[in-house]
Amino acid sequence: MGNSEEERDEPLTPAGRLFLRPEMNQIIHCIIGCKNPIDVAAVRSEITKSVMIQHPRFSSLMVRNSRGREHWRKTQIDVDRHVIVFEDPVAGAGDEEAVNDYVADLAVSSPLSPDKPLWEIHILRAHNCIVFRIHHALGDGISLMSMLLECCRKADEPDQRPTISFVGTSSNSSSNRINQRRKLWKVVVGMLMGLVFIVEFVLRSLWVKDRKTTVSGGAGVELWPRKLATAKFRLDDMKMVKEAVADATINDVLFGVISCGLSRYLDSRSPKALRDGVQITGLSMVNLRKQPGLQELSDMMKGNSGIRWGNKFGMLLLPVYYHHGGADPLQYVKRAKQMIDLKKQSLEAHFSYNVGYLAMSCFGPKVASWLNYRIVCNTTFTISNVIGPKEEIAIVGNPVKYLRVTNTSLPHAITMHMLSYAGRADMQILVAKDIVPDPQVLAKCFENALHQMKEAATQE
Repeated sequence: MGNSEEERDEPLTPAGRLFLRPEMNQIIHCIIGCKNPIDVAAVRSEITKSVMIQHPRFSSLMVRNSRGREHWRKTQIDVDRHVIVFEDPVAGAGDEEAVNDYVADLAVSSPLSPDKPLWEIHILRAHNCIVFRIHHALGDGISLMSMLLECCRKADEPDQRPTISFVGTSSNSSSNRINQRRKLWKVVVGMLMGLVFIVEFVLRSLWVKDRKTTVSGGAGVELWPRKLATAKFRLDDMKMVKEAVADATINDVLFGVISCGLSRYLDSRSPKALRDGVQITGLSMVNLRKQPGLQELSDMMKGNSGIRWGNKFGMLLLPVYYHHGGADPLQYVKRAKQMIDLKKQSLEAHFSYNVGYLAMSCFGPKVASWLNYRIVCNTTFTISNVIGPKEEIAIVGNPVKYLRVTNTSLPHAITMHMLSYAGRADMQILVAKDIVPDPQVLAKCFENALHQMKEAATQE
């Protein structure tokens, strides 16, 4: 019987094996705030009949064979073991702070049990909140978004699925009109810059590290207690700033906001401790799939799409340069755009993905995990951006007030994950509280940075 079970097992992907290593063990937390009290029975019923339960990743145990190799093995789902209900309120000043405190605790102290499929749903009834926990070995942010879109409906049209709008790309079409000579020049520049960035990436994996600042993490910091705060942005404000900088994207604006906000925060924590222009390096997670539309995301969840479920993302090293007070806020966006444009041409994200795949295939998860851990230890923060539903949605008929996402802790003292939803974009800022004791102040620095950019954009 055991042999026949092993024959039916499906091996984990290289990325899945990487995320099971103790150094890189990652769980995605999707926080769903509801407008009305949550009907637990309705949630359980919806999960029982949902396409999620039928998906092989959500209905399989992670097992190891006699050689220690990880595999997925189909099993029966006991929904009651996956839905965990908390009736009492979490201590905190309000719903938002209480939920953030709860998720911050999950980030360091609550692994998923290996004797059941690697996901859970925590219902905080006193705060009208659902926290969906999915192990990163099951999939990445795009995979998670495909699952959410399949399980939710439009709030004002219960029979219709949500839509998404990829606002991160530039609407400028000049790239389609450039002549062949310019195209060739862009290829040459991309190859040269790619070589530079690849060498930098390798050096970061080995010994090159950021200068120590008041927000630096390091080896072992992933085990330190966490705090979580939320920076709230309006997409219309980000679009206004985007329009003020030629050919910019929402991602350019986001990284400009982070660069400006971090400079302001460092000013408040350690005035005059840093010289102007000091580099602080971020690690950005980049989706390598083609930009999917709604139908493709839905089909991806069902397993009949050309867009592969799982983990398919690369990493970019994105430097922030500290500037003391008073700088023109739009300059942060212009610098971010210039740098990110070169990164796009260089194919650095594809290189990092393929090198990671090669390291996993040739040397196994221990070496690949060590390389990834070193890169995180030698940089300062993590940033990701996932595009969510364009309009308000409902889950089990309950209108959703906000959608937010974060991961479990890394050696970084600051990790940031932004998710857009219904004209807003909330960025969860997870910090090691002994290094960044006031994440609400950091969140305010980011919010103020966008407001300053918006004011500057109106004067352009």
